[in-house]
Amino acid sequence: MHPEDDRNSRALLLRGGTVIDGTGAPRFGADVRVEGERIVAVGANLAEDGALVLDATGRIVAPGFIDVHTHDDQIVLSAPRMLPKISQGVTTVVVGNCGISLAPLVHANVPPPLNLLGGPDKYVYPTMVAYVAAVDAVRPAVNVAALVGHSTLRVATMDDPYRQATPAEQARMGELLREGLAAGAAGLSSGVFYATGAAADIDELALLAGITGEAGGVYTTHIRQEMDKVLDSLDEAFATAKRGNVPVVISHHKCAGPRNWGRTIQTLAHIDAARRDQAIGLDCYPYIAGSTVLRSEMVDGIIDILITWSTPHPEMAARRLAGIAQEWNCTQQEACERLQPGGACYFQMREDDVQRVLRYPATMIGSDGLPHDQHPHPRLWGTFPRVLGHYSRDLGLFSLETAVHKMSGLSARQFRLEDRGEIRAGAYADIVVFDAATIRDAATFEQPKTQAVGVDCVLVNGRVAYRCDETGLKGNGRFLRRVRQQTSPGA
Repeated sequence: MHPEDDRNSRALLLRGGTVIDGTGAPRFGADVRVEGERIVAVGANLAEDGALVLDATGRIVAPGFIDVHTHDDQIVLSAPRMLPKISQGVTTVVVGNCGISLAPLVHANVPPPLNLLGGPDKYVYPTMVAYVAAVDAVRPAVNVAALVGHSTLRVATMDDPYRQATPAEQARMGELLREGLAAGAAGLSSGVFYATGAAADIDELALLAGITGEAGGVYTTHIRQEMDKVLDSLDEAFATAKRGNVPVVISHHKCAGPRNWGRTIQTLAHIDAARRDQAIGLDCYPYIAGSTVLRSEMVDGIIDILITWSTPHPEMAARRLAGIAQEWNCTQQEACERLQPGGACYFQMREDDVQRVLRYPATMIGSDGLPHDQHPHPRLWGTFPRVLGHYSRDLGLFSLETAVHKMSGLSARQFRLEDRGEIRAGAYADIVVFDAATIRDAATFEQPKTQAVGVDCVLVNGRVAYRCDETGLKGNGRFLRRVRQQTSPGA
């Protein structure tokens, strides 16, 4: 028997580590015993009793991290090793964010931002059932939870997604959404910031949010505007969710553009007030730059812009837009037009705003990485170690217990992932073992595909899925179907 097969067919005992259990509670010394897919015991001096012992002395034993904001829909199928995520300690990814999901759509034309996941050859899943089957057949290294994208529904049901939908088209969107939720999707996402979703009014959004709420799902949204009209856009998201009687998650909350720097004081107070009446969560990535498709209206001549990919000019990936414009002897706006379709990192936030949102109690951690970019944002490879190392350990923004909670227990509860996100008897054995003293992100904007430091070992569903000194371990992830919970959105 191969040593790996032996390791994964026996009970495992993580010996001598310090447990941070994902609830936010103080750390404690304990062994953790795993049998099959689940944790069966957590306590001091557990008997070996035939288990394979993994030495965790001097290390933190924590729940595997849940990346609540990803665009990993396609990469979990085409590169199931998922090294950018598993090497950070991520054991579950939530796909289908910002209104962009791979299913349900089979289409000859894939407009921006759907092209962030690939071209027409990738959109081959007419139903969420088909996508779920593909994930389970591949068995990626990480678990997958999925959202149904509103823009995907519009492109699937409309001849022109840039206009208002007719009642018949909205009804067809509702049918596809119900199918996705019945297949186990965690909820609905929207991205009304993008042209494919922008023509939708609150009636269309609330209709779909209501279907999601009836099924016990969650509604996540890339709000209409994160710049001057951020408060109005937040209010639209809150009203949509309230009408739909569904919990809402504000995606990658930020105040973008120099005129709005510092306004997170205002937006977080606004969110606080709204949370008295409804369930509102948010996610955040730990960087001052965002990343999305190239959009001319985001070029203001002030913020720095790094090109991540360009179809007509692939040689310009990893170049700054200002330098390209100078080389071409044109304005940055003109250079942006010539580079499209393409993508970019926009250095549009300020550090104090990022820290304020990270520290907010309801904030979860999400990478928002774009795995298909030629020169991706470093958040794809570095988000979780950056929070643990830079923000928690080095800056002391919050305790390590709080940091782990923001990327495990809080996330599992928000997305209703049953028995995930905690170290306790009965929970699934999604576990990360890391060195609190050395963990850090190594990916930079210059070298974005650099593996993080300090993660020793990762278990997914009770099986070793990653070790820092090994390659070739088999994936043990699966599609995580939503478990309906009869809870009040105001709870």
